[in-house]
Amino acid sequence: MRDMIIYSFSLIMMYMTVFYVMAIIKKDNSIVDYAWGIGFIVVTAYGVFSDAAIHIRQWLLFAMIAIWGLRLAIYIFIRNKGKGEDFRYAQWRKDWGKFFYIRSFLQVFMLQGILLLIIAFPILLINTSTNQELQVLDFIGVFVWAIGMFFEGVSDYQMHVFKKDQRNKGRIINIGLWKYSRHPNYFGEVMVWWGIFLVALQVSHGIYGIIGPLVITFLLLKVSGIPMLEKKYDDNPAYKEYKKITSSFFPWFPKKKKEMM
Repeated sequence: MRDMIIYSFSLIMMYMTVFYVMAIIKKDNSIVDYAWGIGFIVVTAYGVFSDAAIHIRQWLLFAMIAIWGLRLAIYIFIRNKGKGEDFRYAQWRKDWGKFFYIRSFLQVFMLQGILLLIIAFPILLINTSTNQELQVLDFIGVFVWAIGMFFEGVSDYQMHVFKKDQRNKGRIINIGLWKYSRHPNYFGEVMVWWGIFLVALQVSHGIYGIIGPLVITFLLLKVSGIPMLEKKYDDNPAYKEYKKITSSFFPWFPKKKKEMM
């Protein structure tokens, strides 16, 4: 396990450094968003294919991570194409001034690399296990993962279609899954990682893999996910009304006006 962590850490640090250099050349730190999903595939593939005897749970894990990571990377590419640097990174570019390059390297690329490895801990546990036989909990984990993929994929698609329609410019999406949660894509993301953790529970010391879903849940709920996005809409009256009736994270039926009185 120790060797797997050391080699995976070295691999991801080199991987993120390559993306950092590309970001400098393109003058766009948003490129780190592409690195995120693909990075998990890199870690998983390294663990799977460095083992001479690949067991069925590793193949299952690789399929889950590859489907999730590729879908996310493709969606981000389509979403960001031709739009320039994301508002978060553009703001940091202004705020950090002369320290922009060093802070970008450490606080954007290296930090995301470290977080990636922490969240990927259940992946490392599975890839260092010799437990081959699938159990009921594996299938429950795949089911939870599939729910997450549904929410993440469908909500991203609905957002893409909504923004593509020029008639919706300046409007807040409140249809489809976005009617039941202000952040159904984040809910899906969290479910994906709890599903992977359930699969990891079947291997030796798998309970320690809980650090992965706990960290991604905390980040999305309290740090760089919901708080950062909702701050962007602080002064938007339409979003304030949307917040009053729509669940922040867990999908639920919208509040009726009489429930708000």
